Amino acid sequence: QVQLVESGGGLVQPGGSLRLSCATSGFTFSIYPMNWYRQAPGKERELVATITSAGDGTNYVDSVKGRFTISRDNAENTVYLQMNSLKPEDTAMYYCSTVRLGRLYWGQGTQVTVAA
Repeated sequence: QVQLVESGGGLVQPGGSLRLSCATSGFTFSIYPMNWYRQAPGKERELVATITSAGDGTNYVDSVKGRFTISRDNAENTVYLQMNSLKPEDTAMYYCSTVRLGRLYWGQGTQVTVAA
C-alpha cells in the first residue's frame, strides 16, 4: 500500500526557512519521479517542484525558483523540499505526490504559514 507522509511544516517569519520531508513506503521509490504541490485557501493546487527518479533533474514553478530546492534520498525513500527566503504568499498546505501505474498518490499534507 502506497503511503506518503509529509512533515516539517510550521509557522515561520518572512525571510525564514523550513525543510519539508516526505517519507514514503509501499512502492519502489527509486524509480519514480516525485513532486511537491501546494494549495492555499481558496486557490487551486499548484505544482511547486519536481525531481527525476535519480535526482539528476529538477523543475520549479517560477515563483519559487532560487528559493526552494527539491532533493531526494533513494536509500531512505524520502523526498525533501528546502524552502528559503519564505514569503507570506508561500503560505499553503504542502503535499508530496507521485504517479504510479497511472494513479496519482498524495500525502496528507503539512501546513506552512509565513507570517510576522
